[in-house]
Amino acid sequence: MDIVIKPLVTEKVTAQNEKGTYGFIVAKKANKIQIKTYVEKTYGVNVQSVRTLIASGKVKSRNTKSKVLVGNSGSYKKAYVTVATGEIIDFYSGI
Repeated sequence: MDIVIKPLVTEKVTAQNEKGTYGFIVAKKANKIQIKTYVEKTYGVNVQSVRTLIASGKVKSRNTKSKVLVGNSGSYKKAYVTVATGEIIDFYSGI
């Protein structure tokens, strides 16, 4: 099972990066301990705290010639990881 799927790169999370908090989209079955150990091994930082939440899927609808089609986008889990003071995670180093 892949723990971290991808990092979150939004304006809100980028502003939090300066304070030492980084966002990730993670597997739904991953717990805080697994996320903490994965980030510490992968990025070589000390993790102080991990906060998680499940973002629910949104209802999507569209009109066609014959009827209205309704469905849902998928839900996913986010994790906000706070690292120790003075440490950073550089997502763009491999580019």
